Amino acid sequence: MISTNKIKAVLFDLDGTLRHHLPTGGEVFVEYLKSLGMNILLEDKIRAEHWEHLYFASSTEIQEDNETFKDDLKAFWVNFTKRRLVALGIPEMEAIALAPKVSDYMGEFYKPEVYVPEEAFTLLAFLKEAGYVLGVVSNRDEPFLEELKNLKLDSYFHFILAAGEVKSYKPDKLIFERALEIANISAQETIYIGDNYFADIVGSRGAGLVPVLYDPISLFADADCTVIKSFNELSELLK
Repeated sequence: MISTNKIKAVLFDLDGTLRHHLPTGGEVFVEYLKSLGMNILLEDKIRAEHWEHLYFASSTEIQEDNETFKDDLKAFWVNFTKRRLVALGIPEMEAIALAPKVSDYMGEFYKPEVYVPEEAFTLLAFLKEAGYVLGVVSNRDEPFLEELKNLKLDSYFHFILAAGEVKSYKPDKLIFERALEIANISAQETIYIGDNYFADIVGSRGAGLVPVLYDPISLFADADCTVIKSFNELSELLK
């Protein structure tokens, strides 16, 4: 449970938390496989989603892939597709053969809508009015102020921090420590909200912050932290 009387700052992840895709890449990926006659079970989808979250939590796998394919983005995504197929339960040799076709399909046809949940605006207005220090801490390589402006989110935040600016990617604690320095707030006074258990919860907890998992579809059903399915729930916790 959050001890609300000492919280002075609320920091957010960006992608998957404030910024969403409709439909998600995982949904389109699986639907395409089904169109090819493959039987993908719910447990396969959940396992693959967990793998993808872990992969993008600055895993050893993605670090190796970034180095191996640093000069060939197309090959990176073919390799990622192969890894995701294996995570779905596809035998590795079949996944290797199928990956270029699926990767090409995703590249050509996956054109999602980008949106911010309406209740996020309500929460941010509440937090700003209440005087909390607000920030966005993302594993992106580059600063993303223009994106926040396009999403009409920029006016709510006191600062933003991209991992590439400090060469520290969640769950590494350095990026959280730098965010606390910018906010001039202690870890114990700071909530961090993110959708990726492996990057956001493990990382923020390791740096001493109060972790909150944003999990509207109960992807991490056994999470050992405060979980919200809607941003409305956080405003209730902080009242």
